Amino acid sequence: MLRTNAPNCVIKSVLGGISHPRISLKNPYLVDSDGDIHVLPGVGGITYNAAIGDSAFNFAGDHVEPGVSITLDEKDRDGASLGALCVLSCIGNEARVVSGEAIHARGFVTGKHGGVEHVIIDFAPSVLDKLVIGDRVQIRACGQGLELKDFPDVQLMSIDPDLLQRMGIVIQNSQIIVPVTHVIPASIMGSGTGSRHSFSGDYDIQVSDRDLVQKHGLQSLRLGDVIAIRDADCRFGRSIRTDAISIGVIVHASCVVSGHGPGVTVIMTTAKRQIVPKLEQEANIASYLGIGRFHRPSSDGRRRRR
Repeated sequence: MLRTNAPNCVIKSVLGGISHPRISLKNPYLVDSDGDIHVLPGVGGITYNAAIGDSAFNFAGDHVEPGVSITLDEKDRDGASLGALCVLSCIGNEARVVSGEAIHARGFVTGKHGGVEHVIIDFAPSVLDKLVIGDRVQIRACGQGLELKDFPDVQLMSIDPDLLQRMGIVIQNSQIIVPVTHVIPASIMGSGTGSRHSFSGDYDIQVSDRDLVQKHGLQSLRLGDVIAIRDADCRFGRSIRTDAISIGVIVHASCVVSGHGPGVTVIMTTAKRQIVPKLEQEANIASYLGIGRFHRPSSDGRRRRR
C-alpha cells in the first residue's frame, strides 16, 4: 500500500450536464497533416460504441470521447464554476445520474478533455441507452491535494485515491515502480504543451509521423491506457525537462488535425528520478475499475462500486 494523505482529502460534489456533440455548421471540414479534408464526428454527447479499453486509433472520428461527456451550460460557464468541475473531478471518481430516465445509475470518471472543457464518464451500455443530452450527472470529486507521504517530490493530480491503490504501484529502492503500457518521449507531445497547469484537461500525442508511431508502438494504444512520458515536467504546466517523467491516462481517441492525437490526462509527475515505468500490457484503468471493455457487474447486476 502506498502511504498517502487520502483520509484528509476533501470530497466535493460537482455537477454537469451531458453535452451536445459539436461541429461547426459553417465550416465542418478538418484538414489533416497531408492536406486531406475530412468531415467526422468529434467531441461531446453520448458515444455508444467507443469505450475505455478500445483502440485509440480505430474510430472514424476526431478527438472521440468514450461514453458520456459532461460540461456546464453556457449560462453557467463562469470561470469558477467550470473550473471546479474540470479541476476537482478526478479519474476514478464515482459519478451518479441525478435526472432523467437513468436517474441513480452510477459510473466512473475516465478523463478530462481540455479546450472543450469536458469531463468524460463511463457508464454501462444499458445506462447509455437511457441517457439523453442534458441529463445531469453529479461527481463525488476527490483527489486534488492527494500526496505520497514518502515521496514529497512526486506531484499527484486528477487521480482518485482508491484508483491509485489499484494500479499495482510498488516501491523499490526508494523509487516508485508504475505499470504502464507505453513509454514515450516528451518531444512528440503536441496540443496542450505549454499550458499553465495540468490539473484539468489533457495534452495530445502527435501521431502524424508514421515512423514515430511505429517506433514507439503507439498503434497499440487503447483508451484508458496508463502511459509514461519521459522528460515531461507537468508540475507547473506542461514542459520538457531532462530526467523529469510524467504518468498519464489516454482519455480520448486520435485526431486528424496536425499537432493532435490521443489525449493524455496527467496523474503523476516529478522532475527527479523517482518514478520508474514498468511495461505491462494490462495497465489500463478499465481493468483496474472493471469498466468499459472490462465491465464486471456486481452480484446484483449493478455496476461495481467501491
